[in-house]
Amino acid sequence: MTGEAVLIAAQSGRALAAAARRAGYRPFVADLFGDDDTRSLAAGYRRVPGRLGAGPGARGVEAALAALAAEAGPAVGLVLGSGFEGSPGLMRRLAERYPLLGASPDAVAALKDPDSFAASCARLGIPHPEIALAPVAAPDSWLVKRRGASGGGHVRAARTGRLPRNAYLQRRVPGRPHALAALADGRGIAVLAASEQWTAPGADRPFRYAGAVGPVALPDGVRAAVVEALAGLVAATGLRGLVSADVLVEGEAWWLLEVNPRPGATLDLLDRGPVPLFAAHLAASRGRLPQALPVPGDAAATEILYADAAIPAVPALDWPDWAMDRPAAGSRIEAGAPICTVMAEGADAIAARRALEARAAALRAQLAKRPGDAALAFARRSVMLGGEARDPLSRAGGGITRPD
Repeated sequence: MTGEAVLIAAQSGRALAAAARRAGYRPFVADLFGDDDTRSLAAGYRRVPGRLGAGPGARGVEAALAALAAEAGPAVGLVLGSGFEGSPGLMRRLAERYPLLGASPDAVAALKDPDSFAASCARLGIPHPEIALAPVAAPDSWLVKRRGASGGGHVRAARTGRLPRNAYLQRRVPGRPHALAALADGRGIAVLAASEQWTAPGADRPFRYAGAVGPVALPDGVRAAVVEALAGLVAATGLRGLVSADVLVEGEAWWLLEVNPRPGATLDLLDRGPVPLFAAHLAASRGRLPQALPVPGDAAATEILYADAAIPAVPALDWPDWAMDRPAAGSRIEAGAPICTVMAEGADAIAARRALEARAAALRAQLAKRPGDAALAFARRSVMLGGEARDPLSRAGGGITRPD
């Protein structure tokens, strides 16, 4: 096994591990799930406790990374995926021990504090839905969100009464969800591509993430404005690495919902070009933007299969190569938790989405035919990664939107 070692910590580390391998690195991974393909990709692996959407537990991830660092020997640094946005203190402790290859703790704190982010958007003239930090008189036109949470499984319709702990309100706005991915060097950005997402409403999770397709075209005026907005926020915060801006688009109108200060849910879609995207992320983290953008020439789409009912034990399957995040045989999957991620490519976004739907339907049918698997039922659209890792063979219910 050759190549420099790199440490990776995330709620799910499979996509980052695959991207690191493609770029010639040896990934040492800590995450919540320990899927079979993650373990196969990893040069070293540790599973950590935590709740998806809230992130890995601090003690568990610190201990896991210490063990992996000892196993790996000299490593180029640590790449953080989703799950750390609400823990700037943990990020700062990790930054004291390992070179962080990506956003700094201060940049993440500035972008993920709702009041600070709203103030930055107002100062830069960026359209951003109004927020409130206290209950409002007429909550019907508001959503309640959890501070620092990743994705949208935590997003609910606002209700009267006190706000939950660590929650805030955001006014509802119309539009279809999109994301613009870019590489940032702390001063400016190199735009990669836009993608479109869709949701998979579940029990008490009306904004669960289902999948993404890209690249897609945004209206020219919208794209230029989003690029300008993201560039302004990068310059204001010193943000570095692979990042994305989540926006809602309604005709020529748009609103910036948040900036994801890390590699996100579209990494699989984007890392198919001539230049490995992981290497470009590391270079941008060190202040160097690429001269040639690592953008694929065709389109791709991903969707996550979700369990409608609990699966006591995942059967041994001959997984197709387009199925990722594969749970180990014997794993228990709670109702509402993800099964795996399905991916398809196509000449354009429409073709990729059609191929994706066919593959997802075929895999659902295959899984439903397994002997004794009457409990296997899947949502038509499904969300990537939900739940709490409670034991080595459990994928508990939950869910996030845009595990970005």
